[in-house]
Amino acid sequence: MMQKIDASVLCREGEHSHVEPRWPYGGRVHRDPLSGSPAVQTAGLQVCYPGAADPAIKNASLEVSCGCRAALVGHNGAGKSTLLKAMAGLLKPEAGTIRLFGNPVGACHHRTAYLPQRSDLDWQFPVSVRQLVLTGRYVHLGWFQQPRKKDEQLVSRAIRRLGIEQLAQKPIGDLSGGQQQRVLLARALVQESSLFLLDEPLNALDEATRDTVDEVLREHTQRGGTVLVATHDLGRLSESFDRVIYLCEGRVEQIENLTSGHLTAPQQSASTSRDGT
Repeated sequence: MMQKIDASVLCREGEHSHVEPRWPYGGRVHRDPLSGSPAVQTAGLQVCYPGAADPAIKNASLEVSCGCRAALVGHNGAGKSTLLKAMAGLLKPEAGTIRLFGNPVGACHHRTAYLPQRSDLDWQFPVSVRQLVLTGRYVHLGWFQQPRKKDEQLVSRAIRRLGIEQLAQKPIGDLSGGQQQRVLLARALVQESSLFLLDEPLNALDEATRDTVDEVLREHTQRGGTVLVATHDLGRLSESFDRVIYLCEGRVEQIENLTSGHLTAPQQSASTSRDGT
């Protein structure tokens, strides 16, 4: 059974020793989590793309507690990627609210790590694996600050954890799909975020890489982190996640807590149990 985790303790774990840079990007500011708040909470959320006839997300209400591994499941076009992008601050909602650790999106950028689908990235950009992983530390550095010894150590540790030491100096354009996903996850780890928003991280991966990703995400939640994953891999839901959020045509169709097998109707999803059971 998943243990209830107070969001306030996140400030005392791992990433949670974050100190704002002297010159943060875009004048960003840091807000501590609100005590007792879930990692993710949406209410009546509606998201539209410019020129689209219908909203991509319609009246979506859901909640993901701290320490939970939650899956977003639905067919192509159901709204999984759109929902993650809105939570990451890449799309502005037309209506409704999104709260991350009780605060508005963007209230603390280092606390959320968003991994888009691999196809959304330019893998021909001329950087090495190590350089790409190091970009996960930029939110902690801000303008004019060079990586410190601590940053380099965190990069080395993440690369080692994902088993890609031999690829560290390799151009990212030379990587296979599975190697790309390991690199992106290493980048998320060095950011030391509480919340991982992952868009199809298991798509077209070999079994060994899937097992590694599963293990890393499990370790993250055991330390108090939270994971929200868009996935098509229905065969691994029960072993990889605590909660499943089913989307259909942009709506939250139902929520299933796998620790109890309980199904939650869409209209009740905003007030589901905080402890994930």
